[in-house]
Amino acid sequence: MIKTGESLQILTVAQPPTALRLPWGKEVITMAKTLPTRDQVAPEDTWNLSLMYESREAWETDLTLSQEMGRKLAGREGHVCDSAQSLLEVLREQTALYRKLNHLGVYVSCLSDQDTANDTHQEMSQRFSSIVAGIQSGISFITPEILELEPAKLEDFYKQCPDLEEYRIDLEDTLRLKPHILSKEMEKLLADASEVCGNPDQTYSIFSNADMKFPEVEDENGEMVQITHGRFVPLEESADRRVRRETFEKLYGVYKQYSRTLASIYSGQVKQLIFQARARHYDSTLEAAVDMVNVSPQVYRNLVDTVNRNLDKMHRYIRLRKRLLGVDELHMYDIYTPIIAGVSKEIPFAQARETVLKALAPLGEDYLKVVREGFENRWIDVYENEGKRSGAYSTGSYDSYPYILLNYTGNMDNLFTLIHELGHSMHTWHSNHGQPPMYAGYRIFVAEVASTCNEILLMEYLLAHTTDKKERAFLLNHYLDSFKGTVYRQTMFAEYEMITNRMAEEGQSLTAEALTKVYYDLNSKYYGPDMVSDQEIAWEWCRIPHFYYNFYVYQYATGFSAAIALSQKILHEGESAVSAYKKNFLSAGCSKDPVSILKDAGVDMSTKKPIEEALQLFDSLIDEMEALMR
Repeated sequence: MIKTGESLQILTVAQPPTALRLPWGKEVITMAKTLPTRDQVAPEDTWNLSLMYESREAWETDLTLSQEMGRKLAGREGHVCDSAQSLLEVLREQTALYRKLNHLGVYVSCLSDQDTANDTHQEMSQRFSSIVAGIQSGISFITPEILELEPAKLEDFYKQCPDLEEYRIDLEDTLRLKPHILSKEMEKLLADASEVCGNPDQTYSIFSNADMKFPEVEDENGEMVQITHGRFVPLEESADRRVRRETFEKLYGVYKQYSRTLASIYSGQVKQLIFQARARHYDSTLEAAVDMVNVSPQVYRNLVDTVNRNLDKMHRYIRLRKRLLGVDELHMYDIYTPIIAGVSKEIPFAQARETVLKALAPLGEDYLKVVREGFENRWIDVYENEGKRSGAYSTGSYDSYPYILLNYTGNMDNLFTLIHELGHSMHTWHSNHGQPPMYAGYRIFVAEVASTCNEILLMEYLLAHTTDKKERAFLLNHYLDSFKGTVYRQTMFAEYEMITNRMAEEGQSLTAEALTKVYYDLNSKYYGPDMVSDQEIAWEWCRIPHFYYNFYVYQYATGFSAAIALSQKILHEGESAVSAYKKNFLSAGCSKDPVSILKDAGVDMSTKKPIEEALQLFDSLIDEMEALMR
């Protein structure tokens, strides 16, 4: 997942879990019975945020400076387009302000996420959000004033002030959204409402990560272990089916208990999206979301339609899993456990680091040099602690390292998550070094491509370095699980968002009962007749933070499909493909629209072809797996 700033909005998405553990490794990591507090974690296993700000006082000083910058920029109201020079000055001041705010926001967001129960950091985060909302309100006149410019007048400005050309791409993108930009007064009103509109996401995060507590479960060794977000998948990987079932039932029992509260929070999220979409004259929340990143709604619908037409392949995979596990009934708590017995071992972080470096070798020594710098200079917050945000992400500002949050527990999922987040961070690093600040922030639509490409390079490396039939089957299953988790599961999430948003737009209430039925029906459709859709899975929607990120998750599936094509070029075409990948994709930022950037990389996501070809590969992997396991 990536957590990055696009303008002033912080966007977060969780990496979908995969299921297996590395089939080698001498050390064994035992699951702690209790989590350490933040101050008990070894400093070398934490990210070094002091490289951003040495103290809270330094952060406060910059925060005050940002307010002064905002007040100065607000004083230009009514004069943005007085001349070419005044427009250039406003745009440069706005860029500097956004750059400063993004740096401030990344820092306080990281502090907040490393311990969501720390009241001081939560206070800083909430105050920062309030200040940003005020600044946004104060400068909300800029875009409406720019939109008053006639195209011919803007062209004259470029001639009068050649330096203005550096903002041509940005200005063209602004003018593209002209039908959805409101008057200065209305833009100010929407800016004033931004803090309220962000409340459902913030409330869900705090409630889910800090307030909700899960019971203990007896593990396969007879030890009592508390269920947490970070431990759920490792417990579901257990070879002991009782452990899997009890963990599953206990976790979703808690979510069922709070499902009405969570439904109210989610309903608030959807309602604020509808409010903003209608205010900006969009026909739907889906159209509003994709248009903000310059992508057609048809790309979204193409994905859902294509995956639905290929559900037979997912059902075939489920039948294979059922057969290889040797069970009469396959339940939802069987979906993460390894299906190849005797090769599942855990891996310490140091070994994961070395494996990652070997797998990324095709990208060149210059790429590896930066990755090593990340490991050595503490870009990564490695292990789970009390109150730490669940999941994993990469984040960073134009003036910081691209930091990574993990909750590392030592399995194959974590190895792939590590290399995934490093893909995000390397994308950020290349964009920051290849583009000026206004174009460094790549669009969310392409955000999952580099990370997933890294995952595929890891898979190809692991497959190429095993001659053992059982290990190969183990890895192939992980590849299959990647398709299951990244293409099918994320598309199911995307369809859920589409359905529930449409329900609300048509005036239906998003009650816990309604949301649960939609989710259960989708789960049954995607997993097929050979899967017992246990009643508890109906409450899985309660634990998915993706649903607060505004139609984000479909990009996992589109990104995965693009990454399949790019990784094959890197592996089979060598240096020319690697050079083009770094220069034309990793370093492109948002210097073009995202679909065009992918076209430059050789993938046309405006068609169904990349999805179809990826699912054909999925089908061929099932063929190989079946042949190996006869």
